[in-house]
Amino acid sequence: MDNFIVSARKYRPATFETVVGQQHVTNTLKNAIKSNQLAQAFLFCGPRGVGKTTCARILAKTINCTNLQPNGEACGTCDSCRAFQNGNSFNVHELDAASNNSVDDIRNLIDQVRIPPQAGRYKVYIIDEVHMLSQAAFNAFLKTLEEPPNYAIFILATTEKHKILPTILSRCQIFDFNRIRVEDMASHLASIAQKESISYEDDGLHIIAQKADGGLRDALSMFDQIVSFSGGNVTYKTVIDNLNILDYDYYFSLTDGLMNEETSKTLLIFDEILSKGFDGSHFINGLSNHFRNLLVGKDPATLKLLEVSDGVRQRYLQQSQQATGSFLLSALNIANQCEINYRLSKNQRLQVELALLKMCHLPSAFNLATSPLQNGQANDSQLKKKPVTEAVQPPITNEPQAGYQAAQPQVAQQQQVVSAPQVTPPVSTSIPKITPPAAAPTASTPSIPATPSINGEKPKIQMPMRSTMTPSLNAIGTATAEAVVDDDDPYIKGTDQMPFTMDAFLQKWNEYSVKLRNEKKMGLFTIFTAAAPAMVGLNEFEVVVSNKAQDNDFRDEKPALMNFLRTELKNFSIEVKARIEEITTARRPYTDVEKFQHMNAKNPQLAELYKRFNLDLS
Repeated sequence: MDNFIVSARKYRPATFETVVGQQHVTNTLKNAIKSNQLAQAFLFCGPRGVGKTTCARILAKTINCTNLQPNGEACGTCDSCRAFQNGNSFNVHELDAASNNSVDDIRNLIDQVRIPPQAGRYKVYIIDEVHMLSQAAFNAFLKTLEEPPNYAIFILATTEKHKILPTILSRCQIFDFNRIRVEDMASHLASIAQKESISYEDDGLHIIAQKADGGLRDALSMFDQIVSFSGGNVTYKTVIDNLNILDYDYYFSLTDGLMNEETSKTLLIFDEILSKGFDGSHFINGLSNHFRNLLVGKDPATLKLLEVSDGVRQRYLQQSQQATGSFLLSALNIANQCEINYRLSKNQRLQVELALLKMCHLPSAFNLATSPLQNGQANDSQLKKKPVTEAVQPPITNEPQAGYQAAQPQVAQQQQVVSAPQVTPPVSTSIPKITPPAAAPTASTPSIPATPSINGEKPKIQMPMRSTMTPSLNAIGTATAEAVVDDDDPYIKGTDQMPFTMDAFLQKWNEYSVKLRNEKKMGLFTIFTAAAPAMVGLNEFEVVVSNKAQDNDFRDEKPALMNFLRTELKNFSIEVKARIEEITTARRPYTDVEKFQHMNAKNPQLAELYKRFNLDLS
């Protein structure tokens, strides 16, 4: 039985014309050979499997060919070409710098350079993986590389150009090899399959080319593997089964489910993918690439960026017309965040499922954002009328206010019901101005004060409702700010004052203090935890600080705090002020008179004793 030769060796290019995907390099080398303008040293750099060593060997063979063709190619029939092809040419020397990287190896090479060629014009030295040479070896090689004999040519090849000394780079002509395009690679695989009488599908060859990531040697290795697996029939199914690749159908079906908000379908598809042994990060990475291809397919100008077969390209075109750009961008962002957080998550499956559920609800979110109340006309079937109660919360301190319970019956009498049977231009509705009862702010306490309760229930802070529509809301056609409230959402549409309880305020206050602690702002953290803020007015709170330095720190942090509290509590009338605590420290008695006065304040009988005995304080 004949020995099997892998395709990477059997079909290794022997001429510049057969090199795949590196025309910019091969054309330059052929022109330099024809014009007899060869450099003394070349550096071929690029990723693995793109033809660096192959081009170096072709160049070495071509410059010693005695019967050079008009197009700059070697004849392949002369003695020099046959000796090179048989591997017994004395004019070509290859050195693997990965295993011969010492100074002695380079010195042996330099000694060989001194001997001129016995046959042919040039002696060619190919040093592969040249970046593996040691610092001393590079230094020993510098002088010979700069001034070699006129018959010596050095060809250096590396995958890591940045590791080579600048002094070496300056002595070489540098050629950067590109990653081989998917189309070029698939065409090369098809030509090999035809030569070997192997049946194939274009989709299968494209998958192999994509998996190779620009390296033709990797593609040829996978091609041989699949040929052995499938028995000489390279199909799309055999390729994805052998290379552990997710089928395109999963992503197309999943995207259809996401756009139709079929949450159960998407979760079942993901479960099926996991049951086949695929990792969640592999799936979410492929889904991100799928969304990227859909975005690319929406514009004919970017269609060439789709590196897929014609059949799959048509499917991308079809689905890209069904998906909106907003959906694809939002879904791509969610998938990207999921991929970032996947490795840090303890429940990785839940991380992916949560991302899929978010994507499922994107169409509803977009529909809600684009079609709420058109042209300012409210839909009576979507809005429910509900009486709005206007109540005032007194300042909350450690002790219940005396007048609060007495004022409670009056609050129930101030309920107003405003109906809106038909939306009309804004009409101003008079609202009684309610002034909160004045109360002195209480001293700071180490514990969080409890919210006073009436009849076992905690009162809510309810703000007066705006009765007119702002011009900005009217311009965009949203609902008027009348007393039309959804039963499920206490937030009054068209206003920026949502009722909240003191407990909710203190909860957000504590959340912000935790945020300060995580940001290592311990000075501000001390202010936020030393004493809870006290309510001094309607939506007005006061926090006590110890000194002017803490007051300045709080003033600098106040804009961020206000933005956090107003956004979280949906009430933009919240205001928090700082007050420096007034600490009166008694002066310590120092003189004899001051000491006597201090003692006399505690025991007035000392003054009588002082007079009776005519005492002296000195």
